[in-house]
Amino acid sequence: MTDAKPIQTLPDAQTVTEVTHWTDRLFSFRVTRPRSLRFRSGEFVMIGLLGDNGKPLLRAYSIASPSWDEELEFYSIKVPDGPLTSKLQHIRPGDQIILRPKPVGTLVLDALLPGKRLWMLATGTGIAPFASLVRDPETYERYEQVIVMHTCRETAELEYGRKLIESLPDDPLIGEFVKGKLLYYPTTTRETSGHMGRITDNLSSGKVFADLGLPAMSAETDRAMVCGSMALNIDLKAVLEGFGLREGANSEPREYVVEKSFVGDGI
Repeated sequence: MTDAKPIQTLPDAQTVTEVTHWTDRLFSFRVTRPRSLRFRSGEFVMIGLLGDNGKPLLRAYSIASPSWDEELEFYSIKVPDGPLTSKLQHIRPGDQIILRPKPVGTLVLDALLPGKRLWMLATGTGIAPFASLVRDPETYERYEQVIVMHTCRETAELEYGRKLIESLPDDPLIGEFVKGKLLYYPTTTRETSGHMGRITDNLSSGKVFADLGLPAMSAETDRAMVCGSMALNIDLKAVLEGFGLREGANSEPREYVVEKSFVGDGI
């Protein structure tokens, strides 16, 4: 038959619609969304490409777009010799990727007890799940204030998050929810910028509370989500528990949650 449709070469294939390279180490991309996919803002899915052996090479990636978006957005690091990102960083609109439509994850609103303030604590590409949550109206319905703390080595690495957050007050869908509620606290650890230092240090010293005019964290009022390297997770858990917060999960909501499936260096 001459009019037969071409067979997809990838299982669970979705088509790339947009790619943005932020630095020589960071890029974001958007793909078509499977009609059957339903997810909670903050969850992740397995995405990837075919490996050299012809088998799917998959990694967990947080969905950076909100649950209402018609497409799916992802934010990734580039690793020159990484099994996946050495190939993934070269994708272009029209290319296909593998996307397993089974979302999971702990960085969801339902895994936290009700509170007054929600802290989103991220390093590097760990801001991806929060890019989803800050665009979800439910986040602002549940919390009086939402604070995004994002730390990178250099200011250019903050650009993805900065542009997104600065655009939200003018967003026709989310703008009315964001105004007066969303606070952004970006810091760098190498390049000099307006705010310096690691998230753990700025919390422990109280600097971020002073800079933003907020009271110190309290288990009664504050909730937190953590997404970064394993080292950051360990260090921040100690800091948060020092403020009296307890780690929660989907099955047992408490005062803070940590994403243990975050993908960083080496992918």
